[in-house]
Amino acid sequence: MDGLKAPAKPFQISKQEVWAAWEKVRGNKGAPGVDEVSIGEFEKDLEDNLYRVWNRMSSGTYFPPDVKAVAIPKSAGGTRILGVPTVGDRVAQTVVAEHLSVRVEPVFHRDSYGYRPGRSALDAVATCRVRCWRSDWVIDLDIRAFLDASSHCSIS
Repeated sequence: MDGLKAPAKPFQISKQEVWAAWEKVRGNKGAPGVDEVSIGEFEKDLEDNLYRVWNRMSSGTYFPPDVKAVAIPKSAGGTRILGVPTVGDRVAQTVVAEHLSVRVEPVFHRDSYGYRPGRSALDAVATCRVRCWRSDWVIDLDIRAFLDASSHCSIS
């Protein structure tokens, strides 16, 4: 065994992947979840905390803890609920996101910009700008709060 993957574990998640995920989570900072454990507190027992995440994920026994619900005020009034996972769960989510990204990134449409690594809303606007100069037509949509105002029905 090379020390990074355990052959008896059903899921191939390396300790290096968990470490890399931790570095991203630490870099993003963020508030504590329901367990009230901050990034700094998690770091005090880092080796054991990361081992616990890796061991549970790679053995298939990881279950995410509850998410802390925080009400965030909207600019137009009212609030929306933001879910704040625990630091350990953010590490686990980051590991999973990396695994999924490798698999799904190749099948995304080239014009998909939302929640994609290396792509932003400004990239979408730049693509739009180029295409507007190539075509004689423009579609102008204001989709702000569209999902808040529309009925949620499936599209076939």
